[in-house]
Amino acid sequence: MIFSFSRRYYLLLFILGLGWPRAGWSQTAARFTISGTVRGGRGETLPGASVAVPALGTGVAADSLGHYSLSLPAGRHQLVIAFIGYQQITREVTLTKNQRLSLNLEESGNELGEVVVEGTVTLAQKLKTTQMGVEHLSINEAKLLPALFGEVDILKTLQLKPGVQSGGEGTSGLFVRGGSADQNLVLVDNTVVYNPNHLFGLFSVFNSDAVQSVDLYKSGFPAQFGGRLSSVVDVKLREGDRQHYVATGGVGLISSRLTYEGPINKGKGSFIVSGRRTYFDIFTRALNKANEGKEDYSPIPDYYFYDLNAKANYTLGEKDQLFLTGYLGRDIFGFSSPNGFKFSFQWGNTLGSLRWNHTFSPKLFVNTTVSVSDYKYTLTNQLANVFSFNLGSQITDYTGRTDFEYTPNDRHQIKTGATFTQHHFGVGRLSASTGDGRLDIGSDVRYDALDGAVYASDNYKATDKLQLEGGLRLTGFRSGTNQYAGLEPRAAARYALNDKTSFKLNYAMMYQYVHLVTNSGASLPTDIWYPSRLSVKPQQSQQVSGGASFLLGGGKYLLTNELYYKWGRNQVDFRDGAQLFVNPELDQEFIFGKSWAYGNELYLEKKTGKTTGWIGYTLAWSWRNFQPQNGTNGVNGGQDFHPNYDRRHNLTVVVIHKLNTRISLTASFIYTSGNLTTLPQGRFGVQDIPGSSVGIDPRPVPVYPDRNSYRLIPYHRLDLGVVYKIGARRDQDLTLSIYNAYNRRNAYFVFFDTVKDKASGRTTGFQAKQVSLFPVIPSLTYNFRF
Repeated sequence: MIFSFSRRYYLLLFILGLGWPRAGWSQTAARFTISGTVRGGRGETLPGASVAVPALGTGVAADSLGHYSLSLPAGRHQLVIAFIGYQQITREVTLTKNQRLSLNLEESGNELGEVVVEGTVTLAQKLKTTQMGVEHLSINEAKLLPALFGEVDILKTLQLKPGVQSGGEGTSGLFVRGGSADQNLVLVDNTVVYNPNHLFGLFSVFNSDAVQSVDLYKSGFPAQFGGRLSSVVDVKLREGDRQHYVATGGVGLISSRLTYEGPINKGKGSFIVSGRRTYFDIFTRALNKANEGKEDYSPIPDYYFYDLNAKANYTLGEKDQLFLTGYLGRDIFGFSSPNGFKFSFQWGNTLGSLRWNHTFSPKLFVNTTVSVSDYKYTLTNQLANVFSFNLGSQITDYTGRTDFEYTPNDRHQIKTGATFTQHHFGVGRLSASTGDGRLDIGSDVRYDALDGAVYASDNYKATDKLQLEGGLRLTGFRSGTNQYAGLEPRAAARYALNDKTSFKLNYAMMYQYVHLVTNSGASLPTDIWYPSRLSVKPQQSQQVSGGASFLLGGGKYLLTNELYYKWGRNQVDFRDGAQLFVNPELDQEFIFGKSWAYGNELYLEKKTGKTTGWIGYTLAWSWRNFQPQNGTNGVNGGQDFHPNYDRRHNLTVVVIHKLNTRISLTASFIYTSGNLTTLPQGRFGVQDIPGSSVGIDPRPVPVYPDRNSYRLIPYHRLDLGVVYKIGARRDQDLTLSIYNAYNRRNAYFVFFDTVKDKASGRTTGFQAKQVSLFPVIPSLTYNFRF
């Protein structure tokens, strides 16, 4: 439920108990805990790595920080540690007390057999976890897939997973299980990213050389995540090499990348710095200069983007580590004409975080993080020294959070913590002036807000077949005199019919207190974030999902089938003719309604052998309803309608084939139902009105039907790629990507062109024309490591 509260009430968190022992479970035998961190040969942590004891049929996967904890009987045990792309190792341990053991894996190179074992373990982990709707993506996997302009993009790779839709041709926006783009929580090392896009959404802000892994949660959200309704995209950046100084990078069709990493006080810590820049502007400036002075030449605008990632870690002692992360990204668009008109548009994110990891004991550790996130845009127009106009917006967060993880025994994994955020919203900043000083006006609309949450969860292994996870998140939000709070229960269950089959059920409730003010279906740089206040209530969603998972072919294949139903209230839209910019009463422009979405996701995955990949198919429906309100007729007169990102069918096929030790072949195929849009169903002529053709040709006025009543043609595309490794150590490669290999002319949008009679010049009709964005695009990228 959601409720307002006055200052005399306080939020209280009760700590979950340690659960209950299973009937008949003996606790007389001495048990001890072995814990530590799993790292690669360069010192990077390996989230998801498997630490197993085959003789006991037990094991765990390292968490998102590479940490593992395993409770075992006293005595001698053989640990098997594995992770995709790394050599499997075994360790003999004798437990007579609680013990810490950090583990290091070397990259596997080309030993196919080891990759088979690691892949099988990973699929088994997905079978055994209580989580549903979770996709783990390693950057090594993403780098093998074909990419637009050769630019590897993790968000576009996530679009190849079932239940995830793109916002349009070539864009990196995500629409997950019927949710809108602003309902995705995007995190980089626990810091929120408000606009994860470059180039108006064609590329994401994530440099592939700096990313280690990505986890996408579509349902069953863990209690530590909140603030959005549809998904969590949890991005972890790489840690630098703790042993050697290494330079990596790549030169592509539109951009180049360079990364440098190495040890800090060798063995104690490491750093990594990674930069990327496009070079559109170099070519456009050269063209403009070559055509300078030509009367019929229109200068081409300047555009480029860059981003810089940095991360450092240092081991203070056996129980303490520090991690420092930074990100700076900017998009810069500029235009200058010979008559003195200048236009510039800049936008981007700035992030910084400091995390302290402390181990109290093998059973208990804590992560404490302080971070800042800033997103802003500035748009400037200037006409010589006569007139200037500036428009901008900004959101800045200062956040502190603490997360505890406690593993009292091998039956319970308890997590609890709290987070607090100070928001600063620059909803609209406007200034205009003339050179002679006769005009000098300005407006600046700003709001502050406080956002807090506490949570607790327990993953409980009730029996060898039944595993339960329950969680509770208590959230609060305050903006001005408006205060809100909400309880967000989370629950998950898994029942293993046998070691090859399991059934799962998840439930989650989520609240969203900040809203994206946009007049388009896709996230744009000029979109504005706005807090819950006055008439703008928090959005809410609930989702229930269930399904079955099967290991097939001796553990080489994982087949999952998931059904979901999601419903929400206080969904946001805007009244017709809304004034969205520099409006101190913006809350009056909102209208509110309900949403619901449901679907079936079928997924087959293979991670073993020379040929790997996946096939995903989604059958889904998304709905919205906005009743008449706030002096409006709502949307479609209060009738149910589909949002423009509703897709009935979505099929993806991804294949990666290792031809030999040097050559890998890749392919991805996508088929989806077309976007929904609103097109005029007819026109009528109005005579003798301003703008008509000398009073003889009536001005045609379009007649529009209900919103999103027309679906564009189906979208499909085949991408192909070849990765050829060169160098004695296979540490360099040439990657050839062919985007849209059979040159499919997919619809980007449709417009109507006027058809006129050649003799009289009168309008005789209108013809619909389709605009397509990308034809077949080959690209070649050189990647290196020294």
